Amino acid sequence: MIQHPWHEASPGPNPPHEVHALVEIPSGSKAKFEVDKESGLIKLDRVLFASAHYPAHYGFIPQTLGDDKDPLDILVLCSEEVPPLCLVPARVVGVMRMIDRGEGDEKILAVASGDRSFDGIEHVSQLPNSFRAELTHFFSVYKQLEKKEVRVEEPEGPEVAKELILRALDFYKQKFPKK
Repeated sequence: MIQHPWHEASPGPNPPHEVHALVEIPSGSKAKFEVDKESGLIKLDRVLFASAHYPAHYGFIPQTLGDDKDPLDILVLCSEEVPPLCLVPARVVGVMRMIDRGEGDEKILAVASGDRSFDGIEHVSQLPNSFRAELTHFFSVYKQLEKKEVRVEEPEGPEVAKELILRALDFYKQKFPKK
């Protein structure tokens, strides 16, 4: 029997400080994969139209539900390749808010807990300026050729991110109560 990664994987060892990121899209990919809500399998949603690639590993935090009725998105920095459906323990360092086609959309920012390359990074402001600029640029342009407008706001720190995670964990429990 296939375990459903959204509903059955743990949200993490110590949410909201350290969470599990279920990777759907590896860093460097132009393919947008997502976990199918019905089956729990990974499916190809589309290949990005733009000549851009995901600047970090992209996925979601299990057992969360965002305002968009999807699991809470997370971007994880890791110095190594991470395959889709890998569960990565990640330390929350911030959040990037966006307006995507008029709707709010938050992306939690985190670093892989087991990657010593990111030891000491506790706040998004400690990430290299070049990475923060790349992240903002990617999400500003990745849907342009699809004629979809996205506005990206300045990243905020871990306290704001942790509040969003707690809210998404609670929202999930309300929507999917344990039987």
